[in-house]
Amino acid sequence: MLHNRYTSYQLGIFSILFASVLWGTTGTVASLAPDVSSLAIGAFSMGVGGLFQALLSRKQLRDDFKKILIHKRKLAVSAIALAVYPLAFYSSMRLAGVAIGTVISIATAPFFAVMLECLFSKGKSITKKWLLSFSVGITGIMLLVFSESSAIHTVNNLRLIGILLGLMAGLFYAVYSWVAKALIEQGIQSQSALGCIFGFGSLILLPTLLVTGDNLFASATNILVVGYMALIPMGLGYIAYGFGLRFVTASSASLITLFEPVVAAALAVVIVGESIPMLGWSGIGLILICLLIQVKAGSHL
Repeated sequence: MLHNRYTSYQLGIFSILFASVLWGTTGTVASLAPDVSSLAIGAFSMGVGGLFQALLSRKQLRDDFKKILIHKRKLAVSAIALAVYPLAFYSSMRLAGVAIGTVISIATAPFFAVMLECLFSKGKSITKKWLLSFSVGITGIMLLVFSESSAIHTVNNLRLIGILLGLMAGLFYAVYSWVAKALIEQGIQSQSALGCIFGFGSLILLPTLLVTGDNLFASATNILVVGYMALIPMGLGYIAYGFGLRFVTASSASLITLFEPVVAAALAVVIVGESIPMLGWSGIGLILICLLIQVKAGSHL
């Protein structure tokens, strides 16, 4: 029994790691369509990805419909959080730089997630292993950020706004992740939980394209970029993430997604041709140690 729980925990971690790898490609791919606004990329990718999620989970949604109605307030809050998250996240990357925007958004999410769990989830508390993992991961993230020189050229005022938007993105990411986990713990299937959150969130996001969607389909490259973003990181990635949430807490899942900036940095080196100083590689090493602590954290299960 204990062995099965540990195996399930590891499977959940690897599912979230897989999602993080897909999400780590978004910054590089989005940079291929510079004439499309960050708001449009966020709204289209998460909006269409949300409809894709809802479509794939329609059977589970029918089965869990009555259970979902009981939690309609949580669903409303999570749908709004989901809609705000990509707008804040992609705007943060555009204003503060890809590295800073990504790191602030992802690095603050574990803190907000564990606060939500402690405030609203019964029996949940901050463990020593979580604090150790968080400390190591945040140190690694900061080393990676400070090693980046690209964000230095961003105008200071815009950079500050980008950082604030990154904090907003981290908070709203934690909110809809916590709600999804709470729904799953109430006996709702993971596909149903994410399907309903993403489905309603997409209804909020897609209308914003009427204002922000200039040049969205102006070229084949733009079409390929937004199509990839919607179907792969936002579609397939969140299917894997929802599966992982069945076995991993929202706060631990948020820590595991610290792997996303590592992927983003590696792609910047391999594809964009950027270089990472030794300080940055040290940060990547600490992030990997953070992930290892999370994997080992389930060894007592």
